[in-house]
Amino acid sequence: MDWYALFVETGKEDLVRSMIYKFFDRSTIEAIVPKRLLQERKQGQFYDVCRTMFPGYVFVHTVMNKETYYELKKIPRFYRFLNKYCFLDEGMDNDHIFYKIDDEEMGFITDLISSDDQIDYSNVYVRNANVIVRDGPLKGREGIIKKIDKRHRRARISLNLMGKEVSFDVGINFLE
Repeated sequence: MDWYALFVETGKEDLVRSMIYKFFDRSTIEAIVPKRLLQERKQGQFYDVCRTMFPGYVFVHTVMNKETYYELKKIPRFYRFLNKYCFLDEGMDNDHIFYKIDDEEMGFITDLISSDDQIDYSNVYVRNANVIVRDGPLKGREGIIKKIDKRHRRARISLNLMGKEVSFDVGINFLE
């Protein structure tokens, strides 16, 4: 089984994931929509909000073949697979035109998210300009933290995904 990215209508990622589970047996496919828990300030108060990490994408872990492809095409709000846009050579079959996401890259994301597909808060403090994560999903991964924003209670992290460096903010609890 390999990881693939589905390009879907933005804002409908959870709907597409539920439709995948409606059409497919959970033993043959796993679909995730990674999210991040953030704190946003409104009128001086902080509120917890859950934002999609990769808007417009659903990640699936499955064995890709023609049957799976055509069953996924039937799902509403699904546009296309992230693919290589290469022409088929004579010796190449359809299984190689879809971009497989490296297991190590997706393993890093699946390690960060909890069972409900979201990155929870990490408890962080700074000592002598060094970021130290006491607990949470970023514990032991201090190297991916690029910036700490104390005022907005966020940490900017950077990951490699599909050959590109992707940066986004995750929520933190800042400890004094």
